[in-house]
Amino acid sequence: MKFWQIGFGVLMSLSAAPLLAEAQQKTLFQHKNWMVAVNVFDDGAMACQAAVDEGAESFTIWVMQDKSVRLQFFSTDWNFTDNDTADLQLEVDRRGHWNLNEASLTKNSILFDLPDSDKGVNFLVEVAEGRTAHLRDASGDGLRDYPLAGSKASMSALIECADAL
Repeated sequence: MKFWQIGFGVLMSLSAAPLLAEAQQKTLFQHKNWMVAVNVFDDGAMACQAAVDEGAESFTIWVMQDKSVRLQFFSTDWNFTDNDTADLQLEVDRRGHWNLNEASLTKNSILFDLPDSDKGVNFLVEVAEGRTAHLRDASGDGLRDYPLAGSKASMSALIECADAL
C-alpha cells in the first residue's frame, strides 16, 4: 500500500467535507528511514506527512491544514473494528513513555491526535532526537518498533511543509 492510500484513509476519517477518491502526493524530502511529502486532495484539502515505511508497517506523523497533528501506526497484521479505542504507550529510545490514551483503532491503523500544547511539541522534539520509537500496549508489552534514523532532518522538513500550508 502506498503512503497516499494510507493517508487518504486517515484524511477521510478526519475531514468534515467528503474527499474525492484521488490524491496527489509530492515527495519533498527523503533521508535515511524517512519520507516527507505534501498531499493535495481533489477537494483542495492538503496535509503534510513524515513517514517511516517498512513495507507492511509504517509510522506516520500527519500535519493537517489546521495545524493539528495526528500519529498513525499502520500494519497489515492488524484488522481492528472501526470506532474501537485502546490505551497505548509510545517511548522514544528509553526516555520514558508517552500515554496514548483512547487511541482510535480503525482497520489497519492506530490513530492518535497530539495535544495542541507544549507536550505535543516536546514529543516531536523527542522523535527528532530519537533512534527508535517503541509502540507498546497499556501494560508496557511491545507491539512494534520503528527506526527513527534521519528524523531530525525529517522533522525539520515536516515543519517547513506545515508552515507552507
